[in-house]
Amino acid sequence: MISDRVIFHIDVNSAFLSWEALERLKRGSDIDLRTVPAIVAGDPEKRHGVVLAKSIPAKKYGIVTGEPVVSALKKCPGLIIVPPSHAAYAEYSKAMTDLLQTFTPDIEKYSIDECFMDVTGLKLKYGNDFISLAYLIKDQIRDRLGFTVNIGISENKLLAKMASDLKKPDQIHTLFKEEIPEKMWPLPVSELFMVGRATCGKLHALGVKTIGDLAKYDVSLLEQKFGKYGRMIWEYANGIDYSKVQTEESEAKDLSNETTVEFDITDRETARMYILSLCETVGTRLRKAGLYAGVVAVNIKNSSFETYSRRKKLNVPTQDTNVIFETATELFDLAWRKDPIRLIGVATSDLVKEPVIQLSMFDSLPEKIYQRKKLNESIDRIREKYGSKYIVRASLLNFNKDFGKNM
Repeated sequence: MISDRVIFHIDVNSAFLSWEALERLKRGSDIDLRTVPAIVAGDPEKRHGVVLAKSIPAKKYGIVTGEPVVSALKKCPGLIIVPPSHAAYAEYSKAMTDLLQTFTPDIEKYSIDECFMDVTGLKLKYGNDFISLAYLIKDQIRDRLGFTVNIGISENKLLAKMASDLKKPDQIHTLFKEEIPEKMWPLPVSELFMVGRATCGKLHALGVKTIGDLAKYDVSLLEQKFGKYGRMIWEYANGIDYSKVQTEESEAKDLSNETTVEFDITDRETARMYILSLCETVGTRLRKAGLYAGVVAVNIKNSSFETYSRRKKLNVPTQDTNVIFETATELFDLAWRKDPIRLIGVATSDLVKEPVIQLSMFDSLPEKIYQRKKLNESIDRIREKYGSKYIVRASLLNFNKDFGKNM
């Protein structure tokens, strides 16, 4: 059955590994990393590297995302290890978003390799045959961009995301309310969105083994043990989710970006790299909208899916990526509890059209602000015309050097 509202969740299969494979093939490599045991990871000689992405052949050795590189090598001594190329990944991500926007502007970028599409408005063109539409989108991404995705279809974001994870790669799945008992409830409770390892252990102690067990559990007892989080995961187990697809056009009061990772971020430098990437996007959006942010905030979600944040009001509203990044980094250092991170977000609010700067006539700050504004606008134009990989901030270059040079 097709509901009144239809949401797609598009998830790139082994995103970093797939995109890395494509980049290397473009540069003349005779090995497609997707066809051999391979991982994208940090340099184990320089830091405690973890597996960022794995090929399907690597998965057959029991290698999992987030495990230490040294552990993966024990499972597969001949494993090919390559460092990440984040600028290239941003290019592939943007190419996918650009393609999706040829179908509808109602797109929410959830992370670098995931997004939601509200395709309800396409009923006039495609009728209720949204499965054929999903195949059309999936096949265009594969044929035009060279990588595969899973697409989940449902009436809300939660169920669409759960559907896209049912079986990979290169698959289409539906998960409407009437399909929950058959498709979702038999799954282990650990597979429910927002149920982390620590929560999973506590649920097992309550006798909750499957998503169905959680759905049928007394919600008042869950609230007693877990607070509001207990009700949330109970609602998710029952397929309840009222959140909307947040398109850029709908972001009137704030502009933000966040990323969810499949492994635990445990060091400041890795977190800082992700924060810079998020600030790049937020700064570009502010400049594109002609807005200045008066408040910057950093949001953190740990591996137990506890969320906390820190915010700061700026003396002068800004759309400068450097200012946003410096503020966000400061906030992160103040907020981070040194716990494993699964999600980082950067948000801006108190948006205005023009900042009011009260300074003396002898102060050089207005000139500096003007110069930085022109520099950022020039960078935006170059990236819009040629792609983000043609200009990469030094901080990102240094981060990539930490992981070793590209092979």
